[in-house]
Amino acid sequence: MENQLLEQLLQHNSRLLAYIRSKVNDPNLAEDVLQESLFKAMRSVPDLRDEEKLLPWFYSILNNAITDLYRRQQVETRSLQQIAQAQLLEEEPEAEKVLCECFRDLIPTLKPKYAELIEQLDLSEGDPAQVATQLGITSNNLKVRRHRARQALRQRLEESCRVCAQHGCLDCTCERDSAQLEVPQNE
Repeated sequence: MENQLLEQLLQHNSRLLAYIRSKVNDPNLAEDVLQESLFKAMRSVPDLRDEEKLLPWFYSILNNAITDLYRRQQVETRSLQQIAQAQLLEEEPEAEKVLCECFRDLIPTLKPKYAELIEQLDLSEGDPAQVATQLGITSNNLKVRRHRARQALRQRLEESCRVCAQHGCLDCTCERDSAQLEVPQNE
C-alpha cells in the first residue's frame, strides 16, 4: 500500500512542485519542502483512511510544511537581528575609543551657537524638536544650523589634523598645534 501511495504522489510530482514554488520563491527550498512532505506522508500512511483523499491529504501536509518553513525563517531572522543588534551595542564603545578626540578640543573654537548645537544634538544626543523649541527656531532652521555647525567642525578638523581628518580620523595620532586651535577672526 505504501508503494502504491508513493507512486501516486510521484505521478503528481510536477504539479505538487509547481504548487510549492507558487508559495516558496526559492526552487531549492521548494524541492526540500516536497521531499520533507513525502517523508512525513510515508510515515503517516497508516493514518490515511481513504486512499481517494490522498491528494487533499498530501496538500494539507504540504501546507503545514510551508507554514513551518516560514516560521523557521522568521525565528531565524529575528535571532539574526538580535545578534546583530547586540554586536552593534558591543562594538559602539570600541568604535568610540578609536575615534579621533581632536574634535572635542575644536568645539570651543566654533561660533558659540554652532558649538552649542554640536554639544546638545551630537554629543548629548538631545531631541532636535526640544532643542529647536529651546532656541526659538523652526526644525528646518535647526537642520540648516546643525549642518553648518558640522561643516565648520569638519573644516577645523581638516585644518588641524590634515590627512587623518580626510581619511576618517580614526586612530588619530596627529599633533595639534595650539596656534591652530585659536578662533579665526573671519567667523
